[in-house]
Amino acid sequence: MRIIVIGSGIAGAATAYELARRGADVVVADAGLPGAATAAGAGIVSPWTSRAPDGAALTFAARAAAYYRTLVQRLAEDGHGDSSFEVVGGMVVAAGEPELADLHRRLTARAAAWPEAGSVTRLDPARARALFPPLAPGLGAVHVTGSARVDGRRLRETLLRAAVGRGARTVQGRAEPHVTAGTVTGVRVAGDVEPADRVVVAAGAWSAEPLAPLGVTVPVAPQRGQISHFGLPGTDTAPWPVVLPAASSHYLLAFPGGRVVAGATRETGSGFDHRVTVAGQREVLAEALEVAPGLADATLLETRVGFRPASPDGEPLLGPLPGHPEVVLLSGFGPAGLTLGPYAGVLAARVALGEPVPAEAAALDPGRFGELSAP
Repeated sequence: MRIIVIGSGIAGAATAYELARRGADVVVADAGLPGAATAAGAGIVSPWTSRAPDGAALTFAARAAAYYRTLVQRLAEDGHGDSSFEVVGGMVVAAGEPELADLHRRLTARAAAWPEAGSVTRLDPARARALFPPLAPGLGAVHVTGSARVDGRRLRETLLRAAVGRGARTVQGRAEPHVTAGTVTGVRVAGDVEPADRVVVAAGAWSAEPLAPLGVTVPVAPQRGQISHFGLPGTDTAPWPVVLPAASSHYLLAFPGGRVVAGATRETGSGFDHRVTVAGQREVLAEALEVAPGLADATLLETRVGFRPASPDGEPLLGPLPGHPEVVLLSGFGPAGLTLGPYAGVLAARVALGEPVPAEAAALDPGRFGELSAP
Protein backbone atom coordinates (compact mmCIF):
# COMPACT_ATOMS: atom_id res chain seq x y z
CA MET A 1 0.00 0.00 0.00
CA ARG A 2 1.29 3.47 -0.89
CA ILE A 3 0.60 6.16 1.70
CA ILE A 4 1.51 9.84 1.61
CA VAL A 5 1.93 11.74 4.87
CA ILE A 6 1.46 15.51 4.61
CA GLY A 7 3.47 17.14 7.37
CA SER A 8 6.67 16.10 9.11
CA GLY A 9 6.21 17.36 12.62
CA ILE A 10 6.33 14.90 15.48
CA ALA A 11 2.99 13.29 14.56
CA GLY A 12 3.68 13.08 10.83
CA ALA A 13 7.20 11.76 11.35
CA ALA A 14 5.93 9.13 13.81
CA THR A 15 3.22 8.08 11.37
CA ALA A 16 5.74 7.73 8.55
CA TYR A 17 8.07 5.66 10.71
CA GLU A 18 5.31 3.31 11.85
CA LEU A 19 4.02 2.87 8.31
CA ALA A 20 7.53 2.17 7.02
CA ARG A 21 8.07 -0.34 9.84
CA ARG A 22 4.87 -2.05 8.72
CA GLY A 23 6.08 -2.35 5.13
CA ALA A 24 4.06 0.43 3.50
CA ASP A 25 5.44 2.49 0.62
CA VAL A 26 5.67 5.91 2.31
CA VAL A 27 6.19 9.43 1.01
CA VAL A 28 6.44 12.37 3.42
CA ALA A 29 5.58 15.81 2.03
CA ASP A 30 6.38 18.92 4.04
CA ALA A 31 6.19 22.63 3.26
CA GLY A 32 8.85 23.66 5.80
CA LEU A 33 6.87 26.64 7.09
CA PRO A 34 8.21 28.68 10.03
CA GLY A 35 6.49 28.21 13.38
CA ALA A 36 6.09 24.45 13.44
CA ALA A 37 5.02 23.46 16.96
CA THR A 38 7.43 20.52 17.15
CA ALA A 39 10.45 22.76 16.71
CA ALA A 40 9.32 25.22 19.38
CA GLY A 41 7.77 22.89 21.95
CA ALA A 42 9.28 22.40 25.39
CA GLY A 43 9.22 18.61 25.38
CA ILE A 44 7.55 17.65 28.66
CA VAL A 45 6.17 14.10 28.82
CA SER A 46 4.27 13.96 32.09
CA PRO A 47 0.51 13.51 31.60
CA TRP A 48 0.04 12.13 35.12
CA THR A 49 0.74 15.57 36.58
CA SER A 50 -1.87 17.23 34.37
CA ARG A 51 -4.67 19.24 35.97
CA ALA A 52 -7.08 17.55 33.54
CA PRO A 53 -9.69 15.30 35.17
CA ASP A 54 -9.43 11.54 34.95
CA GLY A 55 -11.15 10.14 31.87
CA ALA A 56 -10.63 9.09 28.28
CA ALA A 57 -8.36 12.03 27.42
CA LEU A 58 -6.03 11.33 30.33
CA THR A 59 -6.03 7.61 29.49
CA PHE A 60 -5.00 8.42 25.93
CA ALA A 61 -2.21 10.71 27.16
CA ALA A 62 -0.98 8.11 29.65
CA ARG A 63 -0.83 5.47 26.92
CA ALA A 64 1.07 7.95 24.76
CA ALA A 65 3.63 8.57 27.49
CA ALA A 66 4.04 4.84 28.07
CA TYR A 67 4.58 4.29 24.34
CA TYR A 68 7.75 6.40 24.45
CA ARG A 69 9.57 3.49 26.08
CA THR A 70 8.60 1.24 23.18
CA LEU A 71 9.50 3.85 20.59
CA VAL A 72 12.96 4.45 22.03
CA GLN A 73 13.64 0.71 21.96
CA ARG A 74 12.43 0.37 18.37
CA LEU A 75 14.56 3.28 17.20
CA ALA A 76 17.61 1.84 18.94
CA GLU A 77 17.04 -1.52 17.28
CA ASP A 78 16.99 0.32 13.94
CA GLY A 79 20.33 1.93 14.77
CA HIS A 80 18.94 5.30 15.89
CA GLY A 81 19.71 5.72 19.56
CA ASP A 82 19.58 9.52 19.58
CA SER A 83 15.88 9.97 20.43
CA SER A 84 16.71 12.53 23.20
CA PHE A 85 13.95 11.05 25.40
CA GLU A 86 15.06 10.90 29.02
CA VAL A 87 13.24 10.24 32.28
CA VAL A 88 14.37 12.98 34.70
CA GLY A 89 11.40 13.22 37.07
CA GLY A 90 9.07 16.12 37.59
CA MET A 91 7.95 18.35 40.43
CA VAL A 92 4.54 19.96 40.81
CA VAL A 93 5.29 22.92 43.06
CA ALA A 94 3.09 24.96 45.38
CA ALA A 95 3.40 26.95 48.61
CA GLY A 96 0.28 25.81 50.46
CA GLU A 97 0.12 22.66 52.55
CA PRO A 98 -3.52 21.79 51.65
CA GLU A 99 -2.74 22.10 47.94
CA LEU A 100 0.35 19.92 48.22
CA ALA A 101 -1.54 17.31 50.23
CA ASP A 102 -4.29 17.18 47.61
CA LEU A 103 -1.73 16.92 44.81
CA HIS A 104 0.00 14.07 46.59
CA ARG A 105 -3.24 12.11 46.95
CA ARG A 106 -4.24 12.65 43.33
CA LEU A 107 -0.85 11.85 41.81
CA THR A 108 -0.39 8.79 44.02
CA ALA A 109 -3.69 7.41 42.71
CA ARG A 110 -2.64 8.06 39.13
CA ALA A 111 0.73 6.41 39.65
CA ALA A 112 -1.08 3.33 40.93
CA ALA A 113 -3.08 3.23 37.69
CA TRP A 114 -0.13 3.95 35.39
CA PRO A 115 3.17 2.40 36.50
CA GLU A 116 5.17 4.53 34.05
CA ALA A 117 4.51 7.48 36.34
CA GLY A 118 6.92 5.93 38.82
CA SER A 119 6.91 6.78 42.51
CA VAL A 120 5.33 9.86 44.09
CA THR A 121 6.98 11.69 47.02
CA ARG A 122 6.35 14.87 49.00
CA LEU A 123 9.33 17.23 49.12
CA ASP A 124 9.81 20.14 51.51
CA PRO A 125 11.18 23.38 50.03
CA ALA A 126 14.78 22.52 50.88
CA ARG A 127 14.62 19.13 49.14
CA ALA A 128 12.83 20.66 46.14
CA ARG A 129 15.58 23.30 45.78
CA ALA A 130 18.22 20.60 46.02
CA LEU A 131 16.80 19.11 42.83
CA PHE A 132 16.15 22.46 41.06
CA PRO A 133 18.43 25.06 42.68
CA PRO A 134 16.87 28.26 41.19
CA LEU A 135 13.48 27.40 42.74
CA ALA A 136 11.80 29.93 45.05
CA PRO A 137 12.62 29.12 48.72
CA GLY A 138 9.01 28.80 49.88
CA LEU A 139 7.84 26.22 47.34
CA GLY A 140 7.30 22.62 48.34
CA ALA A 141 6.70 19.93 45.74
CA VAL A 142 5.21 16.60 44.86
CA HIS A 143 7.88 14.67 42.96
CA VAL A 144 6.97 12.13 40.26
CA THR A 145 9.91 10.02 39.16
CA GLY A 146 8.52 8.98 35.77
CA SER A 147 8.20 12.43 34.22
CA ALA A 148 10.40 12.88 31.18
CA ARG A 149 11.73 15.37 28.66
CA VAL A 150 12.34 15.14 24.93
CA ASP A 151 13.89 17.47 22.38
CA GLY A 152 11.20 17.68 19.70
CA ARG A 153 13.58 18.77 16.95
CA ARG A 154 15.96 15.89 17.58
CA LEU A 155 13.20 13.28 17.89
CA ARG A 156 11.54 14.45 14.68
CA GLU A 157 14.83 14.21 12.80
CA THR A 158 15.51 10.76 14.25
CA LEU A 159 12.05 9.49 13.28
CA LEU A 160 12.45 10.76 9.74
CA ARG A 161 15.90 9.21 9.39
CA ALA A 162 14.55 5.93 10.71
CA ALA A 163 11.60 6.07 8.29
CA VAL A 164 13.92 6.77 5.36
CA GLY A 165 16.13 3.93 6.54
CA ARG A 166 13.14 1.65 6.12
CA GLY A 167 12.39 2.92 2.63
CA ALA A 168 10.35 6.10 3.09
CA ARG A 169 10.95 9.06 0.81
CA THR A 170 10.63 12.79 1.55
CA VAL A 171 9.61 15.64 -0.76
CA GLN A 172 9.54 19.37 -0.05
CA GLY A 173 6.70 21.71 -0.94
CA ARG A 174 3.08 22.55 -0.23
CA ALA A 175 0.82 19.60 -0.92
CA GLU A 176 -2.76 19.52 -2.12
CA PRO A 177 -4.96 16.53 -2.85
CA HIS A 178 -5.14 15.04 -6.31
CA VAL A 179 -8.74 13.97 -6.91
CA THR A 180 -10.02 11.43 -9.40
CA ALA A 181 -13.78 10.91 -9.73
CA GLY A 182 -14.39 12.41 -6.29
CA THR A 183 -11.73 10.30 -4.54
CA VAL A 184 -8.34 11.46 -3.32
CA THR A 185 -5.84 9.36 -5.26
CA GLY A 186 -2.65 11.16 -4.28
CA VAL A 187 -1.24 14.63 -3.77
CA ARG A 188 0.27 17.29 -5.98
CA VAL A 189 3.51 18.65 -4.55
CA ALA A 190 6.41 20.53 -6.14
CA GLY A 191 4.63 20.35 -9.50
CA ASP A 192 4.34 16.57 -9.51
CA VAL A 193 1.53 14.18 -8.68
CA GLU A 194 2.41 11.53 -6.12
CA PRO A 195 -0.18 8.73 -6.38
CA ALA A 196 -1.37 7.06 -3.18
CA ASP A 197 -3.90 4.62 -1.79
CA ARG A 198 -4.24 6.69 1.40
CA VAL A 199 -3.25 10.20 2.47
CA VAL A 200 -2.53 11.15 6.08
CA VAL A 201 -2.85 14.88 6.79
CA ALA A 202 -0.65 15.70 9.78
CA ALA A 203 0.16 19.31 8.94
CA GLY A 204 -0.27 20.72 12.44
CA ALA A 205 -1.79 24.19 12.61
CA TRP A 206 -1.84 24.24 8.78
CA SER A 207 -3.96 21.08 8.50
CA ALA A 208 -6.93 22.94 7.05
CA GLU A 209 -4.89 24.22 4.09
CA PRO A 210 -4.34 21.01 2.08
CA LEU A 211 -7.95 19.94 2.63
CA ALA A 212 -9.59 23.19 1.49
CA PRO A 213 -9.67 22.08 -2.19
CA LEU A 214 -11.97 19.23 -1.11
CA GLY A 215 -14.55 21.75 0.08
CA VAL A 216 -13.87 20.78 3.66
CA THR A 217 -13.36 23.01 6.68
CA VAL A 218 -11.13 21.47 9.34
CA PRO A 219 -11.71 22.84 12.86
CA VAL A 220 -8.04 23.41 13.66
CA ALA A 221 -6.63 26.89 14.27
CA PRO A 222 -3.18 28.19 15.22
CA GLN A 223 -2.52 29.09 18.84
CA ARG A 224 0.75 30.97 19.21
CA GLY A 225 3.16 29.87 21.90
CA GLN A 226 6.26 31.84 22.88
CA ILE A 227 8.90 29.90 24.82
CA SER A 228 12.24 31.21 26.07
CA HIS A 229 15.58 29.47 26.49
CA PHE A 230 18.04 30.54 29.17
CA GLY A 231 21.74 29.77 29.55
CA LEU A 232 23.50 28.96 32.82
CA PRO A 233 27.17 28.57 31.81
CA GLY A 234 29.12 26.13 33.90
CA THR A 235 26.01 24.64 35.52
CA ASP A 236 25.17 20.96 35.22
CA THR A 237 21.47 21.18 34.40
CA ALA A 238 21.20 17.71 32.86
CA PRO A 239 19.70 16.01 35.96
CA TRP A 240 17.27 18.80 36.87
CA PRO A 241 13.61 17.71 36.90
CA VAL A 242 10.69 19.28 35.08
CA VAL A 243 9.01 21.98 37.20
CA LEU A 244 5.25 22.45 36.92
CA PRO A 245 3.61 25.16 39.05
CA ALA A 246 0.30 23.89 40.43
CA ALA A 247 -1.43 27.22 39.82
CA SER A 248 -0.23 27.90 36.27
CA SER A 249 0.06 26.36 32.82
CA HIS A 250 3.63 27.64 32.60
CA TYR A 251 6.61 25.37 33.25
CA LEU A 252 10.37 25.05 33.49
CA LEU A 253 12.59 22.26 32.31
CA ALA A 254 16.29 21.82 31.77
CA PHE A 255 18.47 20.18 29.16
CA PRO A 256 22.17 19.32 29.24
CA GLY A 257 24.67 22.09 28.62
CA GLY A 258 23.31 24.65 31.07
CA ARG A 259 20.06 25.23 29.15
CA VAL A 260 16.75 25.94 30.89
CA VAL A 261 13.48 26.34 28.99
CA ALA A 262 10.58 28.46 30.27
CA GLY A 263 7.16 28.77 28.78
CA ALA A 264 4.79 29.23 27.38
CA THR A 265 2.14 31.65 26.25
CA ARG A 266 -1.16 30.32 24.90
CA GLU A 267 -2.37 32.94 22.45
CA THR A 268 -5.67 31.88 20.94
CA GLY A 269 -6.66 33.87 17.87
CA SER A 270 -3.07 34.73 17.01
CA GLY A 271 -3.24 33.56 13.42
CA PHE A 272 0.13 32.79 11.87
CA ASP A 273 1.82 35.90 13.27
CA HIS A 274 5.35 34.60 13.77
CA ARG A 275 6.73 37.26 16.13
CA VAL A 276 8.14 37.44 19.62
CA THR A 277 5.99 40.09 21.26
CA VAL A 278 6.77 42.33 24.22
CA ALA A 279 3.70 41.09 26.09
CA GLY A 280 4.54 37.47 25.40
CA GLN A 281 8.15 37.88 26.49
CA ARG A 282 7.05 39.66 29.67
CA GLU A 283 4.59 36.90 30.51
CA VAL A 284 7.14 34.12 30.07
CA LEU A 285 9.84 35.90 32.08
CA ALA A 286 7.50 36.98 34.89
CA GLU A 287 6.08 33.49 35.32
CA ALA A 288 9.55 31.93 35.25
CA LEU A 289 11.00 34.30 37.85
CA GLU A 290 7.97 33.94 40.11
CA VAL A 291 8.69 30.22 40.40
CA ALA A 292 12.49 30.28 40.04
CA PRO A 293 13.96 33.67 40.99
CA GLY A 294 17.39 32.09 40.89
CA LEU A 295 17.20 32.31 37.09
CA ALA A 296 17.37 36.13 37.16
CA ASP A 297 21.05 36.19 36.23
CA ALA A 298 20.75 33.60 33.45
CA THR A 299 21.42 34.59 29.86
CA LEU A 300 18.37 34.94 27.63
CA LEU A 301 19.51 32.82 24.67
CA GLU A 302 16.45 32.82 22.40
CA THR A 303 12.68 32.85 22.28
CA ARG A 304 11.00 30.38 19.96
CA VAL A 305 7.56 30.84 18.46
CA GLY A 306 5.37 27.90 17.51
CA PHE A 307 1.78 27.51 16.36
CA ARG A 308 -0.07 24.80 18.23
CA PRO A 309 -2.90 23.15 16.27
CA ALA A 310 -5.90 23.86 18.49
CA SER A 311 -9.31 22.19 18.14
CA PRO A 312 -12.63 23.57 19.43
CA ASP A 313 -12.91 21.01 22.24
CA GLY A 314 -9.21 20.86 23.06
CA GLU A 315 -8.86 17.24 21.93
CA PRO A 316 -6.99 15.83 18.91
CA LEU A 317 -8.59 14.83 15.63
CA LEU A 318 -7.58 11.31 14.63
CA GLY A 319 -9.43 9.30 12.04
CA PRO A 320 -10.88 9.23 8.54
CA LEU A 321 -12.00 12.53 7.06
CA PRO A 322 -15.82 12.59 6.83
CA GLY A 323 -16.78 12.09 3.21
CA HIS A 324 -13.27 10.94 2.27
CA PRO A 325 -12.36 7.68 4.04
CA GLU A 326 -9.16 7.51 1.96
CA VAL A 327 -7.87 10.55 3.89
CA VAL A 328 -6.79 10.27 7.53
CA LEU A 329 -6.69 13.44 9.61
CA LEU A 330 -4.16 13.72 12.45
CA SER A 331 -4.08 17.12 14.14
CA GLY A 332 -5.46 19.26 16.96
CA PHE A 333 -2.94 18.36 19.68
CA GLY A 334 -2.84 21.82 21.22
CA PRO A 335 -0.02 22.08 23.79
CA ALA A 336 0.34 18.29 24.12
CA GLY A 337 1.84 17.45 20.73
CA LEU A 338 5.17 16.16 21.98
CA THR A 339 3.41 13.91 24.49
CA LEU A 340 0.70 12.59 22.18
CA GLY A 341 2.30 12.77 18.73
CA PRO A 342 4.36 9.56 18.60
CA TYR A 343 1.56 7.32 19.89
CA ALA A 344 -1.04 9.12 17.79
CA GLY A 345 1.15 8.49 14.76
CA VAL A 346 1.02 4.76 15.44
CA LEU A 347 -2.76 4.90 15.62
CA ALA A 348 -3.02 7.00 12.46
CA ALA A 349 -0.93 4.38 10.70
CA ARG A 350 -3.38 1.72 11.86
CA VAL A 351 -6.31 3.73 10.53
CA ALA A 352 -4.56 4.20 7.17
CA LEU A 353 -3.96 0.44 7.02
CA GLY A 354 -7.60 -0.31 7.83
CA GLU A 355 -6.98 -1.59 11.36
CA PRO A 356 -9.01 -0.82 14.53
CA VAL A 357 -7.87 1.60 17.24
CA PRO A 358 -8.54 1.65 21.02
CA ALA A 359 -11.80 3.09 22.30
CA GLU A 360 -10.22 6.27 23.68
CA ALA A 361 -8.72 6.93 20.24
CA ALA A 362 -11.98 6.16 18.43
CA ALA A 363 -13.54 9.00 20.44
CA LEU A 364 -11.19 11.40 18.66
CA ASP A 365 -12.73 10.74 15.24
CA PRO A 366 -13.07 14.01 13.25
CA GLY A 367 -16.68 13.06 12.57
CA ARG A 368 -17.59 14.33 16.04
CA PHE A 369 -17.65 17.80 14.50
CA GLY A 370 -20.10 16.78 11.77
CA GLU A 371 -19.46 16.44 8.07
CA LEU A 372 -16.86 19.24 7.99
CA SER A 373 -18.39 20.50 4.76
CA ALA A 374 -17.62 24.01 3.66
CA PRO A 375 -20.63 26.38 3.85
